[in-house]
Amino acid sequence: MDTIKAILTGHTRGLGAALAHLMRSRGIAVLGVSRTSSNTSASRLLQEVELDLANPAALSEWLGTETLARFIDGAHTVLLINNAGMLQPVGGIEGQDVSAIGRAVSLNVAAPLMLAAAVAAASPAASDRRIVHISSGAARNPYPGWSIYCATKAALDHHARAVVLDNNRALRVSSVAPGVVDTDMQAEIRGTGLEHFPLREKFDDLKRNGQLSTPADAARKVLDYALSDTFGDSPVVDVRDLS
Repeated sequence: MDTIKAILTGHTRGLGAALAHLMRSRGIAVLGVSRTSSNTSASRLLQEVELDLANPAALSEWLGTETLARFIDGAHTVLLINNAGMLQPVGGIEGQDVSAIGRAVSLNVAAPLMLAAAVAAASPAASDRRIVHISSGAARNPYPGWSIYCATKAALDHHARAVVLDNNRALRVSSVAPGVVDTDMQAEIRGTGLEHFPLREKFDDLKRNGQLSTPADAARKVLDYALSDTFGDSPVVDVRDLS
């Protein structure tokens, strides 16, 4: 069987935790990168790196080590899933904290782009390299109060579109919206005041009416697509549109 190794950011909570569990259940080795380690017991299929991905200097320093190359070594398929992200700051532009903007752009945009480049460079021997940006409907539809989140997720979509044009050998990339998933971020949305996010009631209704996808279900859809023969045919995808 071909060896698959996956690098996954934000692997300790929500969709990321569900993805980490699912991949390990399928025998896929995971290198999880997050600010904190998980409560998962040590396993040959899980290596963890505690790293603040909102700090580009710290990420750059880590990428200068041999950890990534050592993990990837021997893999037929290398899969990067850029899952870590943050919603804040939420609200009108005049009330946004500039430091929070910097952290959001660093975590939501700089880290995925840095990791994508590093993984591509570190895996020339792999015959199949796949990069998944976890995107959002907010990348494709503007929401009041979410200017930073919308802009950062749209950046991932456009990065995927542009990388496809590079025609890299054995490299596929897609920016994948996982649908509306019942995670801590959704709870954060529902806890936001209407003055900061006027469309909050829409998300209240999704929770109330049981219309949120579970992390496990969303993880299965994302991973099945990421490992499918059709992955990368389109640089921007919503799992709800997949058959």
